[in-house]
Amino acid sequence: MNTAILPGIRLLVLDVDGVLTDGRLWFGPDGELMKAFHVRDGVGIKAVLGAGIDVAIISGRRSPAVERRALELGIRHVRQGCENKAQALRDLLAELGGAADATACVVDDTPDLPMMALVALPVAVADAHPDVIAAAGFVTTRPGGAGAVREVCDLLIDGRA
Repeated sequence: MNTAILPGIRLLVLDVDGVLTDGRLWFGPDGELMKAFHVRDGVGIKAVLGAGIDVAIISGRRSPAVERRALELGIRHVRQGCENKAQALRDLLAELGGAADATACVVDDTPDLPMMALVALPVAVADAHPDVIAAAGFVTTRPGGAGAVREVCDLLIDGRA
């Protein structure tokens, strides 16, 4: 990984299922019941927000649990139900006046490959699909839902020092 890009990262984009969660979907007879989020990922997200790095969520699914977790953490930019995540990212960057070359994203599966191709720092969680790992500029040591996001947050903060 080219660590010279780390100080320039201004936006961290996160997928949800398989990144903020372990990728398992819990359904009951009335639909999705819950998602489990790792507390250390939340601490990392708050730390990068405090360091001046904006955080966004772009997810292919919709979940009230994601809205609630984002609100709790102070994540203002949440895009759910995105069939085309790359377009959602382009739209978000246009809205924020941001640049793809100042953006990192953390993902886990092949629908995220087009989004990875747009950013300066594409990150794959340790248990990501092999094609995603091959496209990544950085691969976490932790799997999705088990502290991978915290690892990226620490990397970004350390890279600004």
